[in-house]
Amino acid sequence: MNLEIERKFLIKNTEFKKACFKKKHIIQGFLNSNKNRVVRVRIIDNSAFLTIKGISDKSGTTRFEWEKEIALEEAKALLILCEKEIIEKNRYYHTLGKHIIEIDEFLGKNKGLLIAEIELKSKNESFLKPDYLGVEVTNEEKYYNSSLSKNPFKNWS
Repeated sequence: MNLEIERKFLIKNTEFKKACFKKKHIIQGFLNSNKNRVVRVRIIDNSAFLTIKGISDKSGTTRFEWEKEIALEEAKALLILCEKEIIEKNRYYHTLGKHIIEIDEFLGKNKGLLIAEIELKSKNESFLKPDYLGVEVTNEEKYYNSSLSKNPFKNWS
């Protein structure tokens, strides 16, 4: 159990790919995407996780998070029970200063959407901002993965 503190940004271009040291494929679904709690099943390459997240604070940067690794076969079975759309994306990792920036390149019905996340130790912690970072969307719910599963990027006008 811990508090997750992160900020989210849109990405201006794909220049980030040149700086990344790792790429992983992610498939995830939501067993519950209630505003007060999210229960997520996620497969990252050949590992699987069950995650529960609480409601975000007013700034959208901080919330309770609990995660446990589960068997891959269990995760595949749980994905069948998930709400509406399954999220699929490639995640790229870029080290910048003392932080790792995770960039999600969404696939399927969210194709074309690129979002970076930076996990911090405190709300006010400073970090280096690469040129590819665009507008901050930390507190905009439509960019939450749980929202993207209900209203995919391809449906936005």
